[in-house]
Amino acid sequence: MSAEILQARTPAEISLATVFDDSKARLPGTARVAKYREDSFSVFKASGLPHRRIEAWHYTDLRALMRNALPIAALPTAAIIDGLHEKLAATAPAQRLVLVDGFFVPQLSSNLPEGIRVRPLTSVLNEGQPDLIALLSSQDLAGRDSVVALNTALMQDGVVIEVAPQVVIAEPLYLIHVVASPTAHFTRSAVIVGAGASLRLAEMHHRGVEGGQANACLIVSVGEGASLGHAVGATGPAAQSMRLETIMARVGASAKFDSFALVSGIGLIRRQIFLRFEGIGASASLTGVALLGGREHADTTLHVEHAAQGCVSRETFNYILDEEATGIFQGKIRVAPGAQKTDGKMLSRAILLSDKAAMNNKPELEIFADDVACGHGATCGSLDSEQLFYLQTRGLPLPEAEALLLEAFAAEVIDSIGHDALIDVFRQKVKAWLSGRHPVMAAPAKTGSKA
Repeated sequence: MSAEILQARTPAEISLATVFDDSKARLPGTARVAKYREDSFSVFKASGLPHRRIEAWHYTDLRALMRNALPIAALPTAAIIDGLHEKLAATAPAQRLVLVDGFFVPQLSSNLPEGIRVRPLTSVLNEGQPDLIALLSSQDLAGRDSVVALNTALMQDGVVIEVAPQVVIAEPLYLIHVVASPTAHFTRSAVIVGAGASLRLAEMHHRGVEGGQANACLIVSVGEGASLGHAVGATGPAAQSMRLETIMARVGASAKFDSFALVSGIGLIRRQIFLRFEGIGASASLTGVALLGGREHADTTLHVEHAAQGCVSRETFNYILDEEATGIFQGKIRVAPGAQKTDGKMLSRAILLSDKAAMNNKPELEIFADDVACGHGATCGSLDSEQLFYLQTRGLPLPEAEALLLEAFAAEVIDSIGHDALIDVFRQKVKAWLSGRHPVMAAPAKTGSKA
């Protein structure tokens, strides 16, 4: 005889169940989609919010951290859209798509290049085209992850971007997320890049209010010989916010997928990426920089599955942690049986600027093939006192010497993006964060001089 211990539901889990019951009849989609939502919420209900006893969530106990669930977002009003129109027209890139509180707003979007088709998620769900619905689910990539299941059950809107085969888009297409109300947003978007095509997608955040809870999924499909460059600026200020991001990516034969993220200024953020190589000779680069202060909490969790031969993956993430910030990096490279000639490398590096900051690293390899070259590494430490002293002997005050070394540490990853304008955008964000730090009052102890 065995006994099962059932946990009492938290106030947040009770609120989410109420939200689903109250809103499911109004959520978009065919009867098949409605069934899909019900099944997904059953997955969430069975496990609840993820907690530390779930290995992948050990360092981000969402059950304890999410004290309440905010009301679900409503469609943005005409007044909100009108107010944003002038602001975005003056500051946002011309080639853009705009989501306001998770809803696609065509009036704020502009200058789509030839060869791209964009549709709101609502219309795709209402049409119920089987192949697109199957792609949008991608449940086989994330397994029974309860955060993904919750997003599936409550997904309100997003965009589905399709790039026609052989179409090459030279300049970045910006996807701008605007937070206009302190509510809960459930967004699901997809990027489908046809065979031989090329696109660079830049996701940026624009905050009009403090607070909010976001659960966003991005589905990626990169066709044979295609290329997708992806860059994310998940930045605040949003100290009271919670953001959960999931990327589920399929990469075809000889295709290339690069994804970079700059994380800063958000109270709690978890970015999880599930990537599968489905064709031979493909490559992917997953990189990021996290700039954390206060009591910010940033979790990057990766699962890279080499299911085909001759594929190359690179994962490099640099963290800078100050005050009482917490950083997490979890990465797993899994090489399936038969995926010979796999080349996979994973690296996490962290600089701690405070004794109260904490970094948790957990890299893993799971290999079921014998002709592979795989490795992982993790480093964690403070700034090099020798380098700081050297810069000070050249006339730099200690805060400037620190900033110079930290900027170079971040730039090692940022410069790999491969697009000059985006590199400049992210470098400026790093400089702004560094300039906002409290100056260091005490210099490291050092005697003598150094030529």
